[in-house]
Amino acid sequence: MTTYYDDRTIRITSEAIRVDGRAYPLVEVAQVWHVRGARSWGILAGRGALLAGLAGPLVAAVLGIVIAVRLHTSLTVTIAIVGASVLVGLAAAPVADYLLEHVDRSYVRGTHRLEIWAQWRGTPVRLLSTGDALRFGQVYRALERAVEQTSIGTARH
Repeated sequence: MTTYYDDRTIRITSEAIRVDGRAYPLVEVAQVWHVRGARSWGILAGRGALLAGLAGPLVAAVLGIVIAVRLHTSLTVTIAIVGASVLVGLAAAPVADYLLEHVDRSYVRGTHRLEIWAQWRGTPVRLLSTGDALRFGQVYRALERAVEQTSIGTARH
């Protein structure tokens, strides 16, 4: 028996698909398909908030420099304002790394609800429903490989 995918809720082997304790033998699965649900505006808003948080300190630094140059104050005050603005911009670097990591993760997860369905004994069965695009892709590819190997094995017999 070959295991194609295994996590806490779903296991795909060369013999069966096991989802939350239920087993669906591959020889009884007639068709597999996926459905992409509606876009999650909450995830997009969260991603936008992260990007705005990233841009905030940099915009403040640029505004500080522009204001310092336009005020026509003494050289010492201008240098102090520009220096403070540059420090604000530099202080954003550690925060930027943290925020960019979360933005990357939001793209990996995706913005749609994704489902995998199978026709088992003539009945449509939902095997997986997730918002995690990476996990969805891993499960779907594993399922394709398992079904393909089962159909190749059945064709030989």
